[in-house]
Amino acid sequence: MREFDGKMLFVPQEVNVKRNEQVKFVLRNNGELDHEFILATTAENLKHAEAMKKSPSMEHDDPNGKRLAPRSSGEILWRFTKAGEFEFACLIPGHRDSGMVGKVVVK
Repeated sequence: MREFDGKMLFVPQEVNVKRNEQVKFVLRNNGELDHEFILATTAENLKHAEAMKKSPSMEHDDPNGKRLAPRSSGEILWRFTKAGEFEFACLIPGHRDSGMVGKVVVK
């Protein structure tokens, strides 16, 4: 997670996994701002992003999401039991719109 040249982004922005594979996401916020990693469907993330507009300081430490302060780290362990496309995004207001969204492709 980082800010660069006026944009906010995840590196990498795409992850490919096999169905039933368990993945450990090692999260590191290398930016100067708080960021979060929320793993869900696009529809779920868009709905949650609306709730975040009303409560931008909402903290996340859920099985599918973590909020990280600058220069901090965390981990999420997730087993992908369904094929399809999912996303990870930072839902702090303005961050997703600034490019902080990525994709998980499960085959």
